[in-house]
Amino acid sequence: MRYSISQAARLAGVSVRTLRWYGEIGLLRPTEVTPAGYRFYDDEAMAALQQILFYRELGVPLEQIGRILSAPDCDRTEALKKHRNLLLMKRQRLDDMLRLVNETIGGNIMYDERPRPTQADWEAVKHQYAQEAAERWGNTEAFLESREKHKDYTPEKEAQIQAEMEEIFAAFGACGDPEGEEAQALVKRWQEHITKYHYNCTDGILACLGQMYAADPRFQENLERYGSGAAQKMSAAIARFVGK
Repeated sequence: MRYSISQAARLAGVSVRTLRWYGEIGLLRPTEVTPAGYRFYDDEAMAALQQILFYRELGVPLEQIGRILSAPDCDRTEALKKHRNLLLMKRQRLDDMLRLVNETIGGNIMYDERPRPTQADWEAVKHQYAQEAAERWGNTEAFLESREKHKDYTPEKEAQIQAEMEEIFAAFGACGDPEGEEAQALVKRWQEHITKYHYNCTDGILACLGQMYAADPRFQENLERYGSGAAQKMSAAIARFVGK
């Protein structure tokens, strides 16, 4: 099937702005963009979106989600099964709360002695999945720190973070010598941005990111929107910065 961006957003429970953002950073591109600019998503794209939402639920940074989904050993079916398990547990918890509220309103509270998943159970399973993803896909300490920070971010806060990121990328696209003072100041600003909003971005992590910006076609394509050669300039500037 083919879904418009508004249909895809409604079915997935996200905003249209979020889908546009995912497209801009190369995480989930529309299956088709018409000459008039209308965006459409097919079933495969919708399945990929569900995986993205699963890893976001676990607090995985968007950059790392992109690396997970593009990994040759990424088991998409397994990720979807785990996502379904979390959703079923959440639904059961909400159904139980709704039943109790309705019985309280009716003055006929009947406590069910059967074991039911609690909020603590759901959090425990979620934590288990997050730990598994952290151990398999990246630096556990950074992963958990990012998850902790992002869990309290509102859509407005996410939009602010996105705007600051794009401002830094645009500055990289416009700067000249990647080893010059301006570019080096931008690298420091980018490192501080990641540390403030996501996880402690050490020089080692920053160096890995710089290599990825130049080597991963998705990041290259995204950064090139901010100026010709932006990906290579950013990568070279980071290499110079961490080499100090």
